Amino acid sequence: QESGFKSIMVNSNPETVSTDFDTSDRLYFEALDEESLRDILENEGESSLNAPPPSIVQFGGQTAINLAEPLFRNGMPLLGSSAEAIDLAEDRRRFENFLSELGIPQPPGAGVTSVDEALSVAKLIGYPVLVRPSYVLGGRAMEIVHNASELVRYMNLAIDLDTRHPVLIDKYLEGKEVEIDAVGDGERVLIPGIMEHIERAGVHSGDSMAVYPGVNLTEPERETIVDYAIRIGLALKIKGLMNIQFVIMPGSTTQASTVYVLEVNPRASRTIPFISKG
Repeated sequence: QESGFKSIMVNSNPETVSTDFDTSDRLYFEALDEESLRDILENEGESSLNAPPPSIVQFGGQTAINLAEPLFRNGMPLLGSSAEAIDLAEDRRRFENFLSELGIPQPPGAGVTSVDEALSVAKLIGYPVLVRPSYVLGGRAMEIVHNASELVRYMNLAIDLDTRHPVLIDKYLEGKEVEIDAVGDGERVLIPGIMEHIERAGVHSGDSMAVYPGVNLTEPERETIVDYAIRIGLALKIKGLMNIQFVIMPGSTTQASTVYVLEVNPRASRTIPFISKG
């Protein structure tokens, strides 16, 4: 608005206090789903006698970011990171291949779509394993599994909930977890700081605490985290916000520690208000 653009806000919760009526020119209280958003965009396009206005989906959490693909499929323009970049980061199997091509370490694992595949992967990499679905809020439905019976139970539930996207099974690394928020314009990546989690890796970030700046990071670890974040942001051509979670496994007297990438979220995360006050 300060730059002279008209803005439209879509909010699915009329009880929330986070949406001020002065924030946007028009405010819709509608469900954040494909049908509602398509109706709104078509209505706005008709009222202005122009094409549907572009959408920004990276500030509405996981529910909004999941709308990038249907919007793109229906020919609706997006502002910020592309639908392809979002899918590359959110699809666990594609993301695994993406990191491998960049030469960036990740915990041993694979994306699976069946119980048999899951059991085979877990047997190969060894228990405990960290299991989590694709296209969900960071850490949602994530679980540390210690044996085959627990894995079968988890997979049966996951398959019932979502048959389209793979479940990622990683070797559980009980290391030091850190995360960064970054902003990019497709050609540059800015990292304001690195946050260190107090709890062990594998605890949902919504249930954990973090400190900023990280107090137990060595300079080589910081440099590696920044290097990986910049390379990932440039490869994805991130436009807007990005959150990356890492786990650091300690080295020995003769070997340096290893930084692994756990996941990348191409959107605003819950730590944005925290880091913005740092």
